[in-house]
Amino acid sequence: MTVELQEKPLHADLEAALGAARAAGLPYAGSVTPQQAWALHQAGEAVLVDVRTSEERKFVGHVPDTLHVAWATGTSLTRNPRFVRELEAKTGKAAAVLLLCRSGNRSAQAAEAAAKAGFVHVFNVAEGFEGELDDAGRRGLRNGWRFHGLPWVQD
Repeated sequence: MTVELQEKPLHADLEAALGAARAAGLPYAGSVTPQQAWALHQAGEAVLVDVRTSEERKFVGHVPDTLHVAWATGTSLTRNPRFVRELEAKTGKAAAVLLLCRSGNRSAQAAEAAAKAGFVHVFNVAEGFEGELDDAGRRGLRNGWRFHGLPWVQD
């Protein structure tokens, strides 16, 4: 099932992210905060796609009512060679797409690959689901989707 959104002007938050990305020379449309991603997803302004592994989604938790296309699979995080095709099948290339991973690193790589494949408005969700590592090497205590108290569920 393709979720393709109709061609319409981008939300102001996405336009701002796009402008910042162009100024920084990013190869994809830019980044949004977890709070912006949730608001955009809820308002139907963008499609939220989790690019973590199925195992991460199951055992760590995931955002309800979102799509899943793994950027990499397994414990060795082997790159999914079908990522771009699977993403296109679920969202279409013209939709505003927000990619979410654990910390914002894999989703930035996925956004770059999608942009190179012709996706027009593909954005990274900065901080990711669990956030950056803190000084003790733990996630979830500094930033990220869960840290900000945004909706999530666990299987």
